[in-house]
Amino acid sequence: MADARFEDAAEGALSLRAETPEDLGVIATLVQDAVLPITEIVWEAKARRLALLVNRFRWEDKARAEAEGRDYERVQSLLVISDVTRVASSGIDRADRDLVLSILDIAWDAGVDGAGQLVLTLAGDGAIAASAECLSVDLRDVTRPYRAVSGAAPVHPE
Repeated sequence: MADARFEDAAEGALSLRAETPEDLGVIATLVQDAVLPITEIVWEAKARRLALLVNRFRWEDKARAEAEGRDYERVQSLLVISDVTRVASSGIDRADRDLVLSILDIAWDAGVDGAGQLVLTLAGDGAIAASAECLSVDLRDVTRPYRAVSGAAPVHPE
């Protein structure tokens, strides 16, 4: 049975793959300030995949929205980390099913022979670390963009 959340994705929706730290930097920028309920994180051990359904601000559209005088937008995107052998978290109450997380950054800590650890840094001193055999991350928009409820872009204190 199909999930209705994924049936409304727009043609030409964002779809990126990161296999190098430089590629990951692009994805990290696009998911900065993304929010997700803890219930939207799925670790599929047999498939060796960590999947997160995030609600992200459309950073790639911010300048155009400002120039056109229209509202900022958000979109739901699927962030998938492949070839994962282990997942660990810190600073997160995994028992709190109402917990909403905010992504601050994603970084790759290279190990030996292409393996390493992908670390998602979260607001509030939380983190999710995925040990992986190689760097392989996909980001794909799965819904049409919609008006950001606040009407404002996320702001970072200097």
